[in-house]
Amino acid sequence: MQAARMFLDASGSSPMTNRTLEAFHSGLADGWADPSRLHTESRRARQLVDASREALAEALGSRPEHTFLSQSPHLAIERVLAGVFTARRGRDRIVASAVERDATLHAAHHLTGGRVTTVPVDRLGHVDLDALSHELGVPDVALAAVQHANHEIGTVQRLDAVMEAASAAKVPLVVDATASIGHGPAPEHWDAMVANPADWGGPAGLGVVAMRPRTRWLPAWPEGDDWAPGGLLVPAVLAAAVALQERLEQRDATQGRLRGLVDRVRATAATWPGVDVVGDPDERLPHVVTFSCLYVDGEALLSRLDREGIAVGSGSACTTSTLEPSRVLAAVGALSHGNVRLGLHPGVTDADVSRLLALMPRVLADLRAEAGAPEL
Repeated sequence: MQAARMFLDASGSSPMTNRTLEAFHSGLADGWADPSRLHTESRRARQLVDASREALAEALGSRPEHTFLSQSPHLAIERVLAGVFTARRGRDRIVASAVERDATLHAAHHLTGGRVTTVPVDRLGHVDLDALSHELGVPDVALAAVQHANHEIGTVQRLDAVMEAASAAKVPLVVDATASIGHGPAPEHWDAMVANPADWGGPAGLGVVAMRPRTRWLPAWPEGDDWAPGGLLVPAVLAAAVALQERLEQRDATQGRLRGLVDRVRATAATWPGVDVVGDPDERLPHVVTFSCLYVDGEALLSRLDREGIAVGSGSACTTSTLEPSRVLAAVGALSHGNVRLGLHPGVTDADVSRLLALMPRVLADLRAEAGAPEL
C-alpha cells in the first residue's frame, strides 16, 4: 500500500484548514458584489472587507486605516517600496540586506535605476549591523529594506538593533514579514511592513501592507488606482483574516511542537555525511529548516522525494520558475546546490518527520551513486 503524500513545503504557502475554507465559501455567498458600490449587496461585501482588515490590522500591530490590501505579496512589496521611495524626494538609493527576497531587490533596482546597496550577513544569516549603520549614514538613502525572518533558512533578524540604526539615520525601515506572521509574534520594529496570507494558511493572491501613522508615502501609480488596482477578491480577504485568527489561537502549542520537530531534523541531518544544516539554530522561525547535500543535484533530489510522496522545497525559494542555486545560501557561505528546504505546517506529525528522516540517507546515497560521486 502506497504511503500517503506529505506536504513539507509550507514556506510561502500552507494548506488551508476546514475553518478557512468555510470562511472562503461564506465570502463567496455573502461577498460576491463589488464592495465599492452603494447598494445593499455591495455594502455587505464592504462590511466583510472592513471587518477582515480590522482583524488583520490588530494581529499586525497596525491600525485599520493604515492597513492596505493588494492582490499579491509581490505587488504589495513593489507598491510599499515605491510609495515610501517617492515620498523621499532627493534621495535615490535603497539599502537592503543581502538575503532579501528577489521581489524586494528587483523592485528596489527598478525604482532606483540600480542604486541599491546590499549589506552582507554573517554565516547564520544576520545582517552586519556595523555595515548597515555605515550605509544608512550616507544622506542619499531613501529607505532600508530588511526582512523580519528569512524565507529559506529561517533566521530571524534582530530588528530592534536594525530599527535603532535606521532611526538614528532618520531612514524609514520597510520590513518584509511575509515569512513570519502567523508563526510567532509580529515584529514590533518597522515603519512599513508586508505580510503574506498564503504563508499562514490563507488563500494565495493577497498581500497585506501595514504603515505606521508617522510613515510618509505617496501614491506612485496611476491616478484612480489604489493598493489593489482592479479590486480585491472579497472571499480571499475574509479567509485570510480567519486563517490568521486560527493560527494565533493555536500559536503557542503549534509553535512549540513544530520547533521541536525542526530541532529533530536539524540534529539528525547534521549526522549525515556531506550535509550542512544552515541558519541560526536558536533565533529562527519555528517551522523552517534547510540543509545542503554535497555531490547531490537539487532538482534530482526534489524529484526523487516527490516520487516517494514527499513534497519539499529546493533551490531558491523566491525563484518560481527555475531551480537556480540559492542566492541566500551563497550569501551565508553555505553550499548552494543539493539543498532541501522544509516548511512544516500545523498538520505535520511526528510520523511524517520520522518517515522523511528514515528515507533521506538512502535517497542521498542513491543519488550520489548515480552521479558517480565519491563515497563520503
